[in-house]
Amino acid sequence: MSDGTERHRQDTGLHQLYYDPNIENKNLAQKWLMQAQVSPQAWQFCWALLSPDKVPEIQYFGASALHTKISRYWSDIPSDQYETLKTQLFSQIACFSSGSKMVLTRLCVALASLALNTMPEVWPGAVPEMVRVFQEEGGGVDGRARCLALLELLTVLPEEFQTSRMPQYRKGQVRGALGREWGSVCPLLQQLLRQGDSPGAVKARVLRCLSSWVLLDVPLSESEGLVEDCFTALPDPELFDTAVEAIVNAISQPDSQRYVNTLLKLVPQVLSLQEQLREAVQNGDMETSHGICRIAVALGENHSRALLEQVAHWQGFLALVNMIMFCTGIPGHYPVNETTSSLTLTFWYTLQDDIMSFDCERQAVYLQVYRPVYFQLVDVLLHKAQFPSDQEYASWSSDEKEQFRIYRVDISDTLMYVYEMLGAELLSNLYEKLGRILTNTEQASSWQHTEALLYGFQSIAETIDVNYSDVIPGLIGLLLRININNVQLADTVMFTIGALAEWLADHPVMLSSVLPLVLQALGNPDLSISSVSTLKKICRECKYDLPPYASNIVAVSREVLSKQIHKTSQCMWLMQALGFLLSALHVEEILRNLHSLITPYIQQLEKLADETPNPSNKLAIIHILGLLSNLFTTLDISKQEDESGESTAPPVKTAPLPPGPNPVVVVLQQVFALIQTVLSKWLNDSQVVEAVCAIFEKSVKTLLHDFAPMVSQLSEMLGQMYSTIPQASALDLTRQMVHIFARETDHFPPIKALFELVTSVTLSIFQQGPRDHPDIVDSFMQLQAQALKRKPDLFLSESLDVKAVFHCGLLSLKFPEAPTVKSTCLFFTELLPRCSDVPPVARVVQENGKLLLQAVLEAIGGGSSRSLMEQFAEVLFSLNKHCFPLLTVWLKEALQAQGFPSTRVTTEQKDTFTQQILRERVNKRRMKDIVKEFTLVCRGLHGTEYAAEYCL
Repeated sequence: MSDGTERHRQDTGLHQLYYDPNIENKNLAQKWLMQAQVSPQAWQFCWALLSPDKVPEIQYFGASALHTKISRYWSDIPSDQYETLKTQLFSQIACFSSGSKMVLTRLCVALASLALNTMPEVWPGAVPEMVRVFQEEGGGVDGRARCLALLELLTVLPEEFQTSRMPQYRKGQVRGALGREWGSVCPLLQQLLRQGDSPGAVKARVLRCLSSWVLLDVPLSESEGLVEDCFTALPDPELFDTAVEAIVNAISQPDSQRYVNTLLKLVPQVLSLQEQLREAVQNGDMETSHGICRIAVALGENHSRALLEQVAHWQGFLALVNMIMFCTGIPGHYPVNETTSSLTLTFWYTLQDDIMSFDCERQAVYLQVYRPVYFQLVDVLLHKAQFPSDQEYASWSSDEKEQFRIYRVDISDTLMYVYEMLGAELLSNLYEKLGRILTNTEQASSWQHTEALLYGFQSIAETIDVNYSDVIPGLIGLLLRININNVQLADTVMFTIGALAEWLADHPVMLSSVLPLVLQALGNPDLSISSVSTLKKICRECKYDLPPYASNIVAVSREVLSKQIHKTSQCMWLMQALGFLLSALHVEEILRNLHSLITPYIQQLEKLADETPNPSNKLAIIHILGLLSNLFTTLDISKQEDESGESTAPPVKTAPLPPGPNPVVVVLQQVFALIQTVLSKWLNDSQVVEAVCAIFEKSVKTLLHDFAPMVSQLSEMLGQMYSTIPQASALDLTRQMVHIFARETDHFPPIKALFELVTSVTLSIFQQGPRDHPDIVDSFMQLQAQALKRKPDLFLSESLDVKAVFHCGLLSLKFPEAPTVKSTCLFFTELLPRCSDVPPVARVVQENGKLLLQAVLEAIGGGSSRSLMEQFAEVLFSLNKHCFPLLTVWLKEALQAQGFPSTRVTTEQKDTFTQQILRERVNKRRMKDIVKEFTLVCRGLHGTEYAAEYCL
């Protein structure tokens, strides 16, 4: 094909990509052009595409093709053509210096890539030559355009280095070479920035160039003058953003903390920005205040320890801290009126960590100075956490409200951290302030102020043990005095009570004060999340003190549930709360409360079971089954004896466990026939089947051996369900049953029958083609692994086709779904150790083990994702440990095949791999490393940047 025809196809393809409205044509054009870029012909057509008569989009493609060839296919370029290529690129950059900006940038990136591939050996003075070439007059290009082109080239050079895919050793060499080039770049940038007649565009490009180079960790002492010059650029609105970026990047380099003298010179420079900062705040100039704050925080956050250690300069650093405090408390509501304060929060963590890391003597000195600062910080943060007026808040968008919520969470986390420094005095401080505003009859305080102080309490109490605080009883008293006339305030009151649940467990006398508040809130849909989660916490932590209130809690909850005012997830939490509550009652009381609580749902379920299935009654059925599941998840009377011994409550609070069946089992037996009726109509629906299985699965997990009376009938029902329409949830429940009951003699017969039945049914699925059922295959492999682990005797049965199960495992190893492959590898790692004590397993492995090895090698050779190599390594390790003589023969036979497991590995590499595998019978970690190394060789990735990341 002629070059002219090829170029015509390029032009057509690019026209389709940019201008054709048909998306399919665009996609085809993009695919073809991507292939063209990497083709050998690209060297010819890319120069032609840069012709001045082409439109910028086509020229851009030509420049991108050049970059792709140089960066990714450098080895294709003969060394004797390096100089010609370099000259051509210089020439094209000169041509485009007054042309399209996007094409110029791509050409600069291409030349930068060439420089990185040739320095330091082939092109040792790359940067001085670039400077010299563009400083020479000629070619009809004006000096300003040449200067901007040179700056663009110098800017993209470090950027291209950061994104290049070169081996680590080479990256170190090039980084060193670039670092040495800074001596040529720095004076040029300084000269251009200080020249009074330098155009604004040149100065902006200089600042961008500095930003790019400092990311190479050039010493801060060497760029000190340039960074100071950046400060002089800040008053210029056109240069402000790029100057901020340059200063922040320079200050933030990890290596810069070594240059303490330079940092000390920067402190007054930053402090000199305070007047500009205040003016920006007064004028509502968010961009300027944001930028100055970034500079102050970058210096403080990255170098707080280094600056703290300069004791002679403590006043300068304290002034910087106060400047950052001003930024934290910047006027206005985040994120509507300001977006700056959130930048400062991490600084306060860092400063606190650095202060607390000093030895006790120095720490005491710093705390004397900085404890008052942190008390001021708490006041500032709580002020920033305040809600705006109701009218203003109503005008906010949902996105702004969500950002404000996240911002308050960040403040909460900061307050929790600050408590570590300020301790109990912080709680006392908050308590005094809350007391003053709630008891001041002369001056009414806003609900926002009250809410913010409570939010501070809640933030600390949620994660810090406040059980020994002497202000909590008073706080409970203050809560009762609050005039709750606002949803946000009510929410925070609820969450604060919830945060004090553990304290209430130690001080149960206070329950009578707070429970009415919580139960009243339960009926308000606007307080759904806060009231339900608070009740759940109280029922979990204080359940042994709640029997006197149980009937009232159940009655209110039943009424709330019947009104359907809460969303599904809150209804489920409420049922969990009631499960905790009922767990502490006498069995008779549990049954009585259960009856009153769930009878309406059972009646509703009976009605739904008679109806013809439709989407509406399906949701209702799943909802009812979910309520029962969540109730049974937490209703656990077996813990009464354990926990009552630890509780401070008197022993009379818990009843001795009766000899009869567990209340959950009693209820399940009563509704079992109804559940079977529901199933008979909904067996085709995986969600309903899942909801049914969830009831029993959660009950089994909670009750454990107390579930025994139901093992036989549940096993029979599961077998019928799975035989009719196999579902993964039924296999998962079977696995739970095997885990808990397979070792019990009384329950082994039904468990064995169920296991054999579901295995037989699943084997038939494999015969028909399992590819459409990855979830069933995954659960089946987990079930088999569990059976081998808990009761390998199940594999002694003549009714179980061990060989067929083994072959199902081989098929499952080749599934594309990672979870399925992981479960299958687990199955084989449980199966192989049983060669010694389960004869049927030993026979199957002896006859078919080579097939397993071949499947594993195929996966390692490239047949499976690299993320699964650890699992395959475990199978190999297990083969080596339990089938060593056979593995020796199998490995030799399997790897003899030409091109297996990959065409990229040599016979010598396969021999080395074999020797390494056979040697490793003890260290599993070493086996994983061997497999990871070999899979990279098989995939042609060994020694690449991908490999470096993979082997970390």
